[in-house]
Amino acid sequence: MKKIFLAALLLVTMVFTGCGGGGDQPKDGNSAKKIVIGLDDEYAPMGFKNEKNEIVGFDVDLAKEAAKRLGTEVEFKAIDWNSKEAELKSGRIDIIWNGLDITPERQENMLFSKPYMDNRQIIFVKAGNDQGIKSEADLAGKTVGTQAGSTAEAYIVKAEGLKDSFKEFKTYGDYVSAFMDLENGRIDALVCDEIVGRYALSKQEGKFDALDVTVGPVSQFGIAFRKDDTELCGKVQKVFDEMVKDGTAAKISEQWFKADLLKK
Repeated sequence: MKKIFLAALLLVTMVFTGCGGGGDQPKDGNSAKKIVIGLDDEYAPMGFKNEKNEIVGFDVDLAKEAAKRLGTEVEFKAIDWNSKEAELKSGRIDIIWNGLDITPERQENMLFSKPYMDNRQIIFVKAGNDQGIKSEADLAGKTVGTQAGSTAEAYIVKAEGLKDSFKEFKTYGDYVSAFMDLENGRIDALVCDEIVGRYALSKQEGKFDALDVTVGPVSQFGIAFRKDDTELCGKVQKVFDEMVKDGTAAKISEQWFKADLLKK
């Protein structure tokens, strides 16, 4: 019961104590400084390069609209996802806005906005080859993959006995490479963000199946800032709240997912 209470308390804290949920308030006026946003540029549909080598995506469109309302230029910079905290702390980027899960470990090093979308990790397999997987325990004896530095990797490594039950555990620099290995039979199952995986399925119909099997806890996406950058965090939170309230954020979600997936 104590563990359940602490988990519930943590969830409430994450929901209500973002940079827009109290404490320092944003100052009036717009910032003239260019905002540099770090992202994994192969993380479709949140942020990725299209056929014209342009960085596009759901989070990219949200960030562009927020910057427009702030009267600020915005630059999107591809980063090593495994070094995201260092990139932010060093000042090479100002924000991470790229389907980033809010976790207690990350909250120690970064300041987060309020959660704006729910996310869960599910299992993807080659089409027609579910291998009898009905739960995460059924991954035992299989070669399993996920993205390095992801929430899925962190959970698999920490969950007692889970990683050790696999035949082999592989991590990838991006999900594009992971899906290629899944297609080619180098891994049996891929644990992936549901939003990312389902978008991949929509672009490669008939190649993969999404299993309705949740791996680990359901997480929430947030926008990350340097720990002490309460001013920028507050300003972005304020305009983002306005985007949700006036329906602009919902329209962007509809364009990418055919549904409004944003938290209200």
